Order: sequence, then structure tokens, then C-alpha cells
Amino acid sequence: MGKIAFVFPGQGAQKAGMAKDVYDANPAAAQYFNKADEVLGFAISKLAFEGPEDELKQTANTQPALLTASITLLEALKANGIQPDYVAGHSLGEYSALVAAGVLSFEDAVAIVRARGQFMEQAVPAGQGAMAAVLGAERAALSELCAAVTADGHAVELANVNCPGQIVISGTREGVEAVGARVKEIGGKRAIPLEVSGPFHSSMMKPAAERLEERLQGVPFHDASVPVVANVTAQSVTSGDEVRKLLVEQVYSPVLWEDSVRYLIEQGVDTFIEIGPGNVLTGLIKKTDKEVRLFNISSLDSLASLEL
Repeated sequence: MGKIAFVFPGQGAQKAGMAKDVYDANPAAAQYFNKADEVLGFAISKLAFEGPEDELKQTANTQPALLTASITLLEALKANGIQPDYVAGHSLGEYSALVAAGVLSFEDAVAIVRARGQFMEQAVPAGQGAMAAVLGAERAALSELCAAVTADGHAVELANVNCPGQIVISGTREGVEAVGARVKEIGGKRAIPLEVSGPFHSSMMKPAAERLEERLQGVPFHDASVPVVANVTAQSVTSGDEVRKLLVEQVYSPVLWEDSVRYLIEQGVDTFIEIGPGNVLTGLIKKTDKEVRLFNISSLDSLASLEL
């Protein structure tokens, strides 16, 4: 049998009611929402379970709520006795992966991502930044187009390299719109604007990265119990000190998700288990390699039906 990777989704996967059935049925898993409420000083559990959606999708709320839902589902999965050979997460999901690998305690992680979300929201004034998903364009050609638009005075760059044919761009609103208007020139199909509160994973996020770097000082980072594939490098890392450095870079660097998936497959991973609400990563991985086995853990039913 090949190797197993646990993967964790990022912002956008959240929805009201996530992990509520597991919370109600599994006391060991329920402790994570209770701990999150205590650490944060407000009922993130109520927001995650009941909404309203417009509050839940605010970055500073989404990040701790989604992390907590993912770790709640991970705890419930432990009863199956499945151990990963690697872990990885998409953007925010990297923090769930770090908890899974023992690099960060859950309590530290949930406090950090709450602060991270606030830093990201505050880094760029509302309306000045934007993101869009570009479909059908080659990475090199899209990168060149972004560079050309940036040279014209409107900063825009690659933010998430998700899978073949899907790359998210991020930057100034003018830059993102200019690239979107020209994607057909480079063989792309279209650009779809994303509902986000800032230009994430772009150089415009460097103020947030600086604040995060300061916030991470003094937080214990342990060496990983299983290798973590980092967004910034698409390579495995086990050193806690290296992880700390990469988390700062991650805020303003592209998420190399397609590269991370290909790296995992090269290491012998043939089974990916997505742990968290939704199935976004399952879809991206399938578009990258149709031969791997894919499972999704997002509810009690999915836990009960999991058979490797």
C-alpha cells in the first residue's frame, strides 16, 4: 500500500453548521470548540454552528472557526486508527496541518489564526485590493501578464497555484481587473472575481506578515512528528524553527498547492484524506492526478463510511 497524506482546507470552505454533528456525538472531539471559546474569549462555536454567514465569512472569524472544525474532525478520525505519512494544508489549512503534526498546540494555533485574520483584514484598506480565479491559463504566461500589468503601475501577482487550469491572482483592484480583461490574450478562458476582504498571498500583505512575525515570537514551535509540506516551498519540513519562518513568508507568497500535491505523489502518496468542511481540495487534487485515491472527512456520515 502507498502512503497517506492528510490535507486541510483553507478559507472559503467554511459554512454554518460545520462539524456540529461530530461535536454533538463525540465528547473528545467537542473539547476543541470548547477550548477555542475559552482561548478567544467569545463563542466561536456558536458562530461556526449557527452563523450568520456574513459574520462567519469575516476573515478574523473564519480562520479560527475553520481551524477548530478541522481539528474537531481530525480528533474524531483518530478512532479509525489511520496515521498519515505526510500532512499539508491550503493557506489557513497549513495551521491545521501543523496541529496534526504536533508543531503547534491547538490553543496556540487558534489564537494565532485569530490574530492572523485580523492582521490580514487590516493590512490593506477596504476596496483597494482584490483577487480573482483565472481559468485555463498556463502558469508561465499568466505570471508574465501579471508582471506586465505590475510594470504599468498596478501591482498584481500569482496567489494560489491550485491545479492545472486554475490559478488565483491577487493585488490591487486595478491590477486584478486589468489581468482579468486580458486573460484570453494568453489562452485563458476567463477570470472570476472572488469575494474576499483583501489581496491575500500578495506583496500587499507584507504589513500583515510583519505583525504575524512579531506575534509568533515566544510561541513554542516543536519539530513535526510527520513531515509537513509547506505552501511556500512545496517541500516537506520538520523543523519547528523553519516552520515559523515559512508561516511569515506564507502570508505574502503564493500557495503552491499543485506543486505540493505533485511532490506528495512523488514521495509515494497515493491516498489523500481531506479533513474539514467541504471538498474543495479533493476537487483540486483530482484535477492534478486522477489516479490517486481521495477521501473527504466533513461529517459523522463520512467518518462512518471511510474504508481504506
